Amino acid sequence: MSTEFLIMAALLIGSAIIGVPIGIALISSSIAYLWMRGLPLTMATDAIMQGFSSNYIFLAIPLFIFAARVMNAGTITDRMLAFAMGAVGHARGGLAQVNVLTSLIFSGMSGSATADAAGIGSVLVRMMRAKNRYPDGFAGAITAASSVIGPIFPPSIPMIFYAISANASVGGLFLGGVLPAILIALALMAASYWISVRRGFPTEERIPPRKVLSLFRSAALPLLTPVILLAGIYSGAMTPTEAAAAAAFYAMCISVFIYRTVGLRGFIDILVESSEKSAVVVMIIAGAFLFSSVIAIERLPNALAQWVDSWNMAPTAFFLLVNAVFLVLGMLLPAATILLVIVPVIVPAALGLGIDPIHFGVVIVINTMIGLVTPPYGVLIFVVSAVNRINAWSIIREIVPFILVLVASLVLLVLVPEFVMLLPRQFGY
Repeated sequence: MSTEFLIMAALLIGSAIIGVPIGIALISSSIAYLWMRGLPLTMATDAIMQGFSSNYIFLAIPLFIFAARVMNAGTITDRMLAFAMGAVGHARGGLAQVNVLTSLIFSGMSGSATADAAGIGSVLVRMMRAKNRYPDGFAGAITAASSVIGPIFPPSIPMIFYAISANASVGGLFLGGVLPAILIALALMAASYWISVRRGFPTEERIPPRKVLSLFRSAALPLLTPVILLAGIYSGAMTPTEAAAAAAFYAMCISVFIYRTVGLRGFIDILVESSEKSAVVVMIIAGAFLFSSVIAIERLPNALAQWVDSWNMAPTAFFLLVNAVFLVLGMLLPAATILLVIVPVIVPAALGLGIDPIHFGVVIVINTMIGLVTPPYGVLIFVVSAVNRINAWSIIREIVPFILVLVASLVLLVLVPEFVMLLPRQFGY
């Protein structure tokens, strides 16, 4: 590891600390590295252009962002919320259960934790706080914790980040995230039930089964979005990028022509907002491509693989160690930084030990999502706090049991690969 690389790393960390956007920080620090090494600065543009030209899968990201924004418009979220209320609202701590189930349902359309927390999550927080039925901190905590499900269940933008970094199969990663997302949702619902029983939280009125069926029919069309996405990919009819385009087109059709909740002005607003978010993501990916070229120059992946090999470390021990390190990093760094900057260094060592790249990728994505609710970074805590005007410390106090549940689920997924690999293996991954 050269002096130039250490200086570059210091520049990158310092930029992140003072709030420089991560994409700009990656590009500027990498260019500084090339300059210090006396390498031609044209290598920067070459690395970025080559990265984009050989990774067309990144085109799926703006399409997923657009589809999620369309799904957020109008009555679609209301329909999903009504169905979730009918399905689990009658359980102890009903609105907490609804919160988790809604996150699982919504995850099939957004692929974004912050979209869940700031969007439909804020609606549920208001419902939970009404008439002081639930403490503010608890309402914020379960909303933040359940929002991590969004990027685990397909479609998942962080999994596309991992696929770009590790040259892994997006289709396999999407399938690998299905059962873990359901497992985590059930674990959070069980924790919510236990807390609700102990603290005497209320239930909601039971809705007759016939009415629940009617609510399901009302929400059926948007619920088909992940089905269309996965069916298109695994039937071989579409690539992941083409499936993302199909999902975006389907979202537009049901919003414009069936529910009629998006007009011309709304469509323009959706395009503008989606473009802004996509531009931020593209800048991050460009920085990651450039940073990856720096890593290749330094030969860091090879050095790490040799170091791991010298320790004769068992695959499971290495996997658990990596997760422990990433949990700490998640407290300090954004998920995108970990997935696009640090993962390329770690993956060769993991593959050298025989760890399946899909298993490794799904678990690492889940790990970085836990980082979204662990202070001091804990971006979801502060999103929920800001949107709903809840004291952040009250959320932090209440979220501790849910973080423990998430970490326990993570360890289980490391030790029992079948939870991740069952569906991918059925489809030949």
